[in-house]
Amino acid sequence: MNILIVGATRGIGQQLLEQALTAGHSVTALVRNPQKLSTQSERLKIIKGDILDSESVGLAMAGQEAVCCTIGVKIPWIRVTVFSEGTQNLLQAMKKTGVKRVVCVTGIGAGDSKGHGGFLYDSIFLPFLLRTIYADKDRQESLIKASGIDWTIVRPGFLTNGPLTENYQILTNMAGVTAGRISRADVAHFMLKELDAKQYLRQTPLLESTEFYPTFLPLTFQSSSSILRGR
Repeated sequence: MNILIVGATRGIGQQLLEQALTAGHSVTALVRNPQKLSTQSERLKIIKGDILDSESVGLAMAGQEAVCCTIGVKIPWIRVTVFSEGTQNLLQAMKKTGVKRVVCVTGIGAGDSKGHGGFLYDSIFLPFLLRTIYADKDRQESLIKASGIDWTIVRPGFLTNGPLTENYQILTNMAGVTAGRISRADVAHFMLKELDAKQYLRQTPLLESTEFYPTFLPLTFQSSSSILRGR
């Protein structure tokens, strides 16, 4: 499969890039700074550009069969628009080139997952630190859902830098659920598998590990706060 990854220089996107190449796919990475991408492969094409630049998005979209969006931002104190505006560019380029499949990462706090992050996250982090980010993630999800393409929106739990375990659960019913932790590698594994399987077509699955995590294990709120662009 020819896959376009936006946000491939770190986090979930980097894991997805490496797993996709290992699985034999051809990958195009749209990145702002190619020097941050150390992976090399004859099946990897790197295009310097930005999701907010429709011209570079259109260039990267040519010849693709599927798109994965894993972008993030630093915690801002102003209105955020990169998720919605960037996704609009992706969707327009997909329409022009006939690409029908997209898998996009948002996080806990988007759409109907709001209120499922636990007390600390729901009461402090989301309303005081991440409010502007998740307002735009809501707009992003709405655009994708209205696009008419084959979409899957992935909402990981709280991300760790743990290894690929393939031991995670996929939840589509949020009733009574409080998000747990999951490694970036496992999120990438699900995205790559879902690209072809389409088992969760037009759904918004929550991912969380079934592995035991010690209470002292450090984590970031990147999946649910998108602290760094590229997740």
